[in-house]
This record gives sequence, structure tokens and C-alpha cells, in this order.
Amino acid sequence: MPQITRLPEPRFENPPKQPWEWVREWIEAAQNAGQIEPTAMNLATVDADGRPSNRTVLFKGWHAGMPCFYTNYEGRKGQELLEQGWASICFWWDRLDRQIRMEGRVRQLPTEVSDAYFASRGRRSQIGAWASAQSYPIDSRADLEARFHSVEMHYDGQSVPRPPHWGGFGLKVDRVELWQGQNDRFHDRLQYTLHADEKWLAERLQP
Repeated sequence: MPQITRLPEPRFENPPKQPWEWVREWIEAAQNAGQIEPTAMNLATVDADGRPSNRTVLFKGWHAGMPCFYTNYEGRKGQELLEQGWASICFWWDRLDRQIRMEGRVRQLPTEVSDAYFASRGRRSQIGAWASAQSYPIDSRADLEARFHSVEMHYDGQSVPRPPHWGGFGLKVDRVELWQGQNDRFHDRLQYTLHADEKWLAERLQP
């Protein structure tokens, strides 16, 4: 079993006025704890019928105070995000027995932000963003690899531009929950809720 480090109890008794100090601290702690992928987070969306779906994406930093991730705008999650406008994300770190949940409205990131991130990706990842019609069926892996090879040849000797259907989202968070595991399933939960006056209310929740 991995070593588990738990947050000392007094810290939930004196929460800061906003959640971000602890959110950033927990993400940094996860990056230092030997997690295989400390920036992995579950992203939940809903369709027009209210049917939920979720998948794991990678947290890619902050923009204007929003946690960010990148995807194909034309795939299932991209379409649900654009059409419904709401999402939730969840980090889980087993080595720390910690979880962070965030909810809010999504915003497309500015073009220049998506361009800069795309330019930082590996070349094969850039080519893959062009080759894959994300979430749509394809007959075989061989067909998918043929599409990749075609794009690779098209941009041979050239830089790969960002596809217009690919870019970033930020989550304008209005609810955050920090969850710290404890013995006997008697966990600690601290919820922040953003009110209309842009002030955060911190409340301890029962497990």
C-alpha cells in the first residue's frame, strides 16, 4: 500500500477566504507524491436530454483564474460543453487520500492561448489532433493510422498549425469541495460556494 499523508485537522477549522490557495497547494502536493498522473481529472458533462457522461482529461494550468483543459470542439465532450455550458471536474489522488471537486460554467479559451498551448505539444500529438475526428466511428486501427500518415506527409518539413476545431476550455468555478480521507470513512469535507457578491462561503460538510 502507498504511504498516505493526511491534512492536519486544524486546517479545515480555519479556511482561507477563497479556496485557491489550498487547491494549488493540493495539486502541487500530488505532483510531489509520486502519482502516475497527478494532473489527471475527471470531467463530467451532460447532453440536451440531461444524460451525463464523464472521462479523464489532463489539467493544463490556469487562465484568468480558471482551471483549463484542451480537446476537440467537435467530439462528444466538446459539443456537450459548447451546447450546455456547464461542467464539473474531479481530481483524485490515492497516495494522499484526497479529492477536489469543482463545478461551474465553461468558457472557450482565447485563440492566442490555444495557439500557444498547441505549439508546445509534441509534433505527433499535433498531427493526431488533425488526423482524429474525435468520438466518431472508424472502421479499423489501420484506417486511423492511414489518416495519421496522410497528415504527417501533408505537413512534412512544415510546422503544424492548430486545427480550428481544437482548443481549450476554462471552468469558471462557482463551487469547490476539498475532501480529505479519514479513518472509518468519517471523512473531512470543506465546500466553498461563490455568491452573487463574488464572495466565497466556506462550510464544513458532513461525510
